Amino acid sequence: MHEDTLSAPPSDPTTQDSRPHAVVIGSGFGGLAAACRLLARGYRVTVLEKRDQPGGRAYVYRQDGFVFDGGPTVVTAPFMLEELWALFGRKLSDDIDMRPVFPYYRVRFHDGQVFDYQGSKEGQEAEIRKFNPDDVEGYHAFFEMSRKIFEKGFEQLSYVPFGSWMDMLKIAPDMVKLQSYRTVYGLIARYIQDERLRQVFSFHTLLVGGSPFATTSIYSLIAFLERKWGVWFPMGGTGELVKGLVRLIEEQGGQLRLSTAVEQITVEGGRATGVRLVGGEHLAADIVVSNADSAWTYKHLVAPEHRKRWTDRKIEKSRYSMSLFVWYFGTDRKYEDVAHHTILLGPRYKGLIDDIFDKKVLADDFSLYLHRPTATDPSMAPEGCDAFYVLSPVPHLDAGVDWEQQRGEYRQRILRFLSESVMPDLDKHVVSEHILDPLGFQQELSSYKGAAFGLEPVLTQSAYFRPHNKSEEVEGLYLVGAGTHPGAGLPGVLSSAKVLDAVVPDAAQVRVAAGG
Repeated sequence: MHEDTLSAPPSDPTTQDSRPHAVVIGSGFGGLAAACRLLARGYRVTVLEKRDQPGGRAYVYRQDGFVFDGGPTVVTAPFMLEELWALFGRKLSDDIDMRPVFPYYRVRFHDGQVFDYQGSKEGQEAEIRKFNPDDVEGYHAFFEMSRKIFEKGFEQLSYVPFGSWMDMLKIAPDMVKLQSYRTVYGLIARYIQDERLRQVFSFHTLLVGGSPFATTSIYSLIAFLERKWGVWFPMGGTGELVKGLVRLIEEQGGQLRLSTAVEQITVEGGRATGVRLVGGEHLAADIVVSNADSAWTYKHLVAPEHRKRWTDRKIEKSRYSMSLFVWYFGTDRKYEDVAHHTILLGPRYKGLIDDIFDKKVLADDFSLYLHRPTATDPSMAPEGCDAFYVLSPVPHLDAGVDWEQQRGEYRQRILRFLSESVMPDLDKHVVSEHILDPLGFQQELSSYKGAAFGLEPVLTQSAYFRPHNKSEEVEGLYLVGAGTHPGAGLPGVLSSAKVLDAVVPDAAQVRVAAGG
């Protein structure tokens, strides 16, 4: 069922296209998926992107013959991408060559021990036995709980709009039964005794912006999700997925405008009427979908007089994810021993995470995610070379770190660590590089406080308690992306666009309301 018919204004009179007009702010995966779904339902769609190419956080940096995916680079639940191609009678494989990644992740501890995280039951058992044979049984019990959480949290709830308290009350008994009041780490610790294995099965929350010690255990569903559908990589990089979605949109008559920044969402009589661009141009719209950071959307794009719930004070007081320091670099040699996805855990786990999320200090140590796409697709670097990025979780801008001053030193610390661990003589082989730090997340990606994943995924900021997909503030305004329900990660942002099918009226209803 869709929402009641909107009392919509006429579509933009400057065009002869009679379809209702949807303006999408931002061209991340959430915005592109929303555009596809709206086109399939009869809307005329314009996607606005302030940068010089589409992708949002999936921006691609091309330099010196290297291709650096901005991120995300862990592709799970590829069926959600298949759905978008299927809307137009196409197959994902028509445009994208997806390859499985093995191992899913190589987890390296500070002492050099390695756990190859993989999809098969037998493979996981063998890796667990290397650390603590007694935890094999506990792992299976945890995995069974992950399956139950997945069946409720992902299959039944990720596409459901949480627009009222009643929506929360309906699921409360199930959430209690599934122990969603626990944290991810707390749930894992009930089943697994070895501290290193607890880290192996809890680090995933950092890939969606949360602390394992604070993120609701609903996110434990990731373990089952990865086993069910695997971990994949598109040949050419995740930027190829962006290109493929843009082609779908343009083939269906949608428009993408690059280097086009939105200054304000215009509102009359409590409903969105379009957007005003930097420079003064106004684009009339029947509905507006924001794929911009949700806090940024409300604080900077919706005037205060139109906000009762998401006031400046509430936005400021909410809890936000960590930020990231990302160093993209290419080498003039290959590092064949480095896996596609490597998690390099530092000497501290909880202490480091507390420094990042709670104390908000830049610690002397770090844990890293190292991405080597050339392990799967050598074409992303010149012959005989490798492309990488290394990502370090760091506190968001409330920490007060002077990144203009710290940037070079922090890069050197990471380089030194990689040289001493998995990439010998790295300092002699870096031939191309680019850095994105918390300042970049704020300035280039319009992320409030430079938080890389928007609102922190704690229980009190989940489902109904996140900014709603159908805005609580303005009629005709909708939100997609990491900052709304269900949350960050590629499956999360694609799900947020799917929620629109339940809350955005069909184009035919809007035409009737507009007198078309």
